[in-house]
Amino acid sequence: MKSRTAVNWVRHNIPAVLLWIVLLTMPFWMKAVGGYTELATRVVVLGLAAMALNFLLGYTGTLSFGHAAYFGIGAYGVGLTIKYLVPSTALGMLVGMISGTLAAALIGALIVRLRGVYFAMVTIAFGQVFYFIAFRWNSVTGGDDGLNGWQRQALKLGSTTLDIQTHDKTFYYFALTCFALSALAMALLLKSPFGRTLVAIRENERRARFLGIDVERHLWLSFVISCAFVSLAGTLYALLNNFTDPRALRWDMSGNFVIMAVLGGMRSFWGPLIGAAIFVVLQDYVSSVTQNWMSVVGLVFVLVVLFFPRGVLGLLRGRGKL
Repeated sequence: MKSRTAVNWVRHNIPAVLLWIVLLTMPFWMKAVGGYTELATRVVVLGLAAMALNFLLGYTGTLSFGHAAYFGIGAYGVGLTIKYLVPSTALGMLVGMISGTLAAALIGALIVRLRGVYFAMVTIAFGQVFYFIAFRWNSVTGGDDGLNGWQRQALKLGSTTLDIQTHDKTFYYFALTCFALSALAMALLLKSPFGRTLVAIRENERRARFLGIDVERHLWLSFVISCAFVSLAGTLYALLNNFTDPRALRWDMSGNFVIMAVLGGMRSFWGPLIGAAIFVVLQDYVSSVTQNWMSVVGLVFVLVVLFFPRGVLGLLRGRGKL
């Protein structure tokens, strides 16, 4: 019985082990396939953003088209802190993440009773408010030109200094560490009674309410947690580029997160990461060939939705490859 349990555990966890092997070795083989370290970092960072959105969309069943607002708040939080307050990467990330989470807590309390298309549309509206603030506040945010004139700083860990400022591979593994800790936190939350309650709300909100579950409170918590992780992704994205601009807050960035989640499989834990990898690599390759790269990505998205509604990960599992 024990041997059978061990075999089942190994079989169940092989996909995750393979995925982590790919992530841990990506900087060493990306060049061989025409990629580069920064592209690998972008996959990890945007994969975290897509997984954060999926925490709300895939496991709670609530669609948000405004997650870019909190992604952008995180990005501006770290950039403004380093440029105007203290040249500290850690403090900037903390400020960005707290700012995005607080904004989500306030807005979530206002919209948590809405459902369906009304919830989605209101999230877009609030996201555009933050976008126009960043766009118009030229003296602080740089307006449409973006926030530049700053760069990520080396991290001091006791007597050790982690040089993420000049070494792209070091920054990749720093971003991967943040991703791993975030993925672990999300996995533990989703396997907890709280996570099971979110799935119950997704499957049948009326029955969950009948069982005495405070649906609005759980939806609010799911929204805030999701936005906290997407804010962290925003800080990493700004640090990756040493730059951010209002486009990080715009609704189409939220649309990109939704596309990534759906491409990979929005009701699976690792699906959004796979979707983000497909989206980022396809965007990078096609945009180097033609300016109409959005048409190609859009066509791929439409084909996946029409023929593989469970996403790429669902397709692979259905064929027994994962």
